Amino acid sequence: MDFRFTPEQEQFRDSVRRFAEKHLASGALERAHAAEYPWDAAKLIAEQGLLGITISEADGGQGGTLIDAVIAIETIASVCPRSADVVQAGNFGPIRVLAEYGTSLQKDRFLKRLLSGEAVISVGMTEPEAGSAVTDLSTSAKADGDGYRVNGTKVFTTHAPYADVILAYVRYGPGVGGIGSVLIDTKSEGVCFGKRSAFMSGEEWAQIYFKDVYVQPEMVVLKEGGFKKQIAGFNVERIGNTARSLALGRYAFEAARQWAMQRRQFGRLLCEFQGLQWKFADMKIKLDAGQLLLYRAAANADHGFPSAEETSIAKAFCNQAGFDVANEALQVMGGLGYSQEALVEYCVRRCRGWMIAGGSIEILKNRIAEGVFERTFSQRPGG
Repeated sequence: MDFRFTPEQEQFRDSVRRFAEKHLASGALERAHAAEYPWDAAKLIAEQGLLGITISEADGGQGGTLIDAVIAIETIASVCPRSADVVQAGNFGPIRVLAEYGTSLQKDRFLKRLLSGEAVISVGMTEPEAGSAVTDLSTSAKADGDGYRVNGTKVFTTHAPYADVILAYVRYGPGVGGIGSVLIDTKSEGVCFGKRSAFMSGEEWAQIYFKDVYVQPEMVVLKEGGFKKQIAGFNVERIGNTARSLALGRYAFEAARQWAMQRRQFGRLLCEFQGLQWKFADMKIKLDAGQLLLYRAAANADHGFPSAEETSIAKAFCNQAGFDVANEALQVMGGLGYSQEALVEYCVRRCRGWMIAGGSIEILKNRIAEGVFERTFSQRPGG
């Protein structure tokens, strides 16, 4: 078993780093503190061929592997943490569901713009009364002629304020079997956005209201019974979430490491104090352990969707590790780490959000326990 990158992967990583250092490094701080999507970076990243890495060449992608996309996220994040979100949006989650299950017409209408960095797709999943219990969603899709009328609301939807299209989870009928998904153009009649709000990370979101929105039959992605396919696609979203958690933790670690080798207190470099040496040793252990779990989940998926169990283990560990490392790095850097003059505090805030988004650590542990005991455990009363 060889844990090293192949020569091709090393060459790819090095080319991405050169690109990032040349085109993204100078604006990294400003992008991190801007509420809007980094469209400037998106255009450059698209031109570099870093969107659609795992999407087939026939659909306009690069035909690469999931591990290639993970390498791209890690490398971009090491230079410009905010720009890693662009790589995520162009390779993981709803764009992969569209590429995997969408029709030729759907791909022709949306995929080209998404892969060019001119547009972004959002997944409408969470609702006011359906968060971790996503199968409680109530957004309905009622037949109307050949199409459907969609009514409901979505909250905490990443990229919602500036998305061109939403992959909306909808209910055609009762039970898990009644759940599927449709594509809704955000400019469609009946799509309304509530007041913009901001997460702790500074990223904006807005509640989405679907009021009798007509969805043409050709915009249906998955009909009844499609929920399991959607969740399989969502495991890819979790890989992107996991990769960014670890990457931002590593960014903060490297910033703190450089600081510890130049900052003096009490007549000594910080790195010469054993207490800080142990902190860095613990951080390094967490980063390396998380890296192995992340790469296992991504590599075993190859061109398909990753294992739910391996993804859950990787995300649960890396979400916690990324946050812990970034938080310790902030502590090492003291006032500078806490200041917005550096990106360490940004990494802390972003990593904290990923412990909730895409499946909370607690929900993931429930999923892992089901694998341990080889049975399901209902979280509902009397389950």
